[in-house]
Amino acid sequence: MKKYFLFFILCSVFFVMIFLQLDCSPKKMTNEELIAKGKQLVLFGGCNDCHTPKMMTAMGPVPDTTRLLSGHPANQPIPQFDPALTAPGKWVLTDDGSTMWFGPWGASFTANLTPDSSTGLGAWTLDNFIKTMRTGKHLGSGRDLLPPMPWQGIGTLNDEDLTAIFAYLQSIPPINNRVPNPIPPSMPSDKK
Repeated sequence: MKKYFLFFILCSVFFVMIFLQLDCSPKKMTNEELIAKGKQLVLFGGCNDCHTPKMMTAMGPVPDTTRLLSGHPANQPIPQFDPALTAPGKWVLTDDGSTMWFGPWGASFTANLTPDSSTGLGAWTLDNFIKTMRTGKHLGSGRDLLPPMPWQGIGTLNDEDLTAIFAYLQSIPPINNRVPNPIPPSMPSDKK
């Protein structure tokens, strides 16, 4: 019996020593893995649905990959419409590219998410990006992000996922496209 007890103790010590040698910490992703994960999250999240201008095809609108995630085209005119259509309890309208939205909040335009330093996210830091997604405020402390931006859901992602999304957005080609500022509810039909 003593022999089995000694054998058990030796085996236990051996397994404890092996366990202590194991690296149980999570593997740190390479930059390429981080970018790939961010791309997957951006595609899964449907970011292109609003932030990439569309081209009309026989099958309907499709994302224009030459303007990937560049937001509402700066040179696109704002259409005329009856503002009563977007009064509270009525309709929410969008343009044919789903980059311009009208509702009780006024008019909102999808942001340029490319790493262009003057019109996109190129001058942003990871901290700015995470704070924006968590607070629903531009740069984490500015104006409110407007519908249909689903920042409330995106803000629930963990830091690793938000870091991956930001890494991907910083890896795509920069596109200079200054998106218009939001228009308050009293003015949407007054602009051309």
